[in-house]
Amino acid sequence: MTSPNAMDGPPVPAAGPVERIECRVCYADTDAMGIVYYARYLRWFEMGRTEWLRTRGIPYQDLEHHGIRLPVSEAHCQYRAPARYDQRLMIETRTDPSVRGSLRFDYRILAAPTDEPLAVGYTRHAFVDHDYRVIRPPRWLRIKLAPRGPTD
Repeated sequence: MTSPNAMDGPPVPAAGPVERIECRVCYADTDAMGIVYYARYLRWFEMGRTEWLRTRGIPYQDLEHHGIRLPVSEAHCQYRAPARYDQRLMIETRTDPSVRGSLRFDYRILAAPTDEPLAVGYTRHAFVDHDYRVIRPPRWLRIKLAPRGPTD
């Protein structure tokens, strides 16, 4: 089941575990107008994804140690309002548990503390080995990636 809220972006799975982290726009993230350069949002997606994995006991280095990589196979970002230099941001990340055969992360970049949506998007990741062959994630990883409950 998804929660359709057009104000906040595409439907986001209600059961997907969520992680929120805060960051601040640095000067290097902006263009000459003081507006965040569009590609920086993908970096914030990565920050959210990395923390989401880490809080579930899956540091990315551990994945690589086990011979697993998660290359991005698809990325989408819809911009709602500009982020500006020195603005506080909240990066909200969750997975879409309905996706099979790959891993999808959904993101919202929000203005802190108001939670005004600045951008929404997703990335889809394949599970591959060190030779970039598609693999099925091992059982221990599927367990850690599984939703932990309705409040996550």
